[in-house]
Amino acid sequence: MTSTAGLLLPLLLAPFLCLAQQKSSYDVLRTPEPIVVDGKLDEAAWAAAASAGDFHFNWWKSGEKEQTVAKILWDDVNLYIGYYCRDKHIAADVTRRHGPVSLDDCVEAFISPNPDKVRNYYGFEMNVIGTMLNFIRGDWWRGGRFSEPVGVRLWTSHYGRSLKVDSPDDDHWILEVSIPFTNFEKDAAHTPPRDGDRWRLNLNRSGGTTNAQYSTWSPVHSERPSFHEPEDFGSVRFVNRAVR
Repeated sequence: MTSTAGLLLPLLLAPFLCLAQQKSSYDVLRTPEPIVVDGKLDEAAWAAAASAGDFHFNWWKSGEKEQTVAKILWDDVNLYIGYYCRDKHIAADVTRRHGPVSLDDCVEAFISPNPDKVRNYYGFEMNVIGTMLNFIRGDWWRGGRFSEPVGVRLWTSHYGRSLKVDSPDDDHWILEVSIPFTNFEKDAAHTPPRDGDRWRLNLNRSGGTTNAQYSTWSPVHSERPSFHEPEDFGSVRFVNRAVR
């Protein structure tokens, strides 16, 4: 005979299981003015754009959860991403192209332009001093370990005393990047996107050495820290309306 408790348990757990599987979503609005990629995020469009929402510390064990505010905009040419990173321990020393930037204070954008082929995704890993690593993972890619995107512009600014050692003055850093849509022509249905087009992506952050937290915009459910979980990517919808 099945106990009443045994019947009730799946019903009680169902809402929590559904919540655990939720993916983040965001409407990407157009910028009505040119974006100057200067690491400042001081255009009116950035001020008006909504935050993508709190990042998730999927593998947290100890240490301070330093949040990231991320925003996304677009125009007919570029996808724009801005990161504002709270950080009391800003440090980076990787300057080599395609170097191990994720060991530094670093943010990432993993972008899948075809929601039906989420494992075809493009990686942009960028540290606080502007060094970038790029890759493509896809069923059509025959290149090497790294890729060379065309026309990407990137700039950073940091608010602290030093990038080599922790400083009591450390507060936050900003990274701003523009990525031409032409880089996604192999997978995207339309470049530039059309109103209502949906892509999958995740925004990630590594916290350097002193407070080496790993956080993601859309929750990731791997047992060990891993940003390469495309099934957990969130969803963005391109809206052909200017942010205001």
